[in-house]
Amino acid sequence: MDLARLVRGRRMTRRFRPDTVVPDDIVLDLLDLAGRAPSAGFSQGWEYVVLRAPHERELFWAAATPPAAAATGDDWLAGVRAAPVLVLAYADEPAYRARYAEPDKARPGADPSDQDWPVPYWLTDTAMGVMLLLLGAREAGLDALFFGVPGSQHGAVSKALGVPDGLALVGVIALGHEEQRVGGSARTRPRRTVEQFTHWGAFGAPRA
Repeated sequence: MDLARLVRGRRMTRRFRPDTVVPDDIVLDLLDLAGRAPSAGFSQGWEYVVLRAPHERELFWAAATPPAAAATGDDWLAGVRAAPVLVLAYADEPAYRARYAEPDKARPGADPSDQDWPVPYWLTDTAMGVMLLLLGAREAGLDALFFGVPGSQHGAVSKALGVPDGLALVGVIALGHEEQRVGGSARTRPRRTVEQFTHWGAFGAPRA
């Protein structure tokens, strides 16, 4: 599939079939794609936790689900819980700070502990890896969903999975096959056109 068709055909799946298997070799191929994302200073500050076995996934859902949602039940949650593979994407901020304290990156005379990061590129770079993984899933014939974990549950998830301190959970990719098409915001909100979000020469200026 060519890139343009791949990008335009990608969408999020919110209800997965519970009876499907995603082979490990496909997961490894997708993670290899994610590992080829660009990164500041070639820091490559990302880590991925793959959950395949039912008890692994249940451990995640138990830690990730706020008590109120667990008590009342949630249709979205039920659909996504059926996904046979979950991939958690973590960003490693300390890896970037350590990389930019090295001689070829450090600013002359600057204190390595006083680094200015107006954009947290450990999050940006990890997110680019996630996008590559999502596109790869589409090409491999898989359905996928990228979703976030409530902020209140980040610590519980990391603790349950033995994730070291200093790593930030960017989000989770669910992989599998769609059971039923469920509409999301893309069905109720129009896609912005290129003309609406492109500015030529200055913000708000049209193409001459």
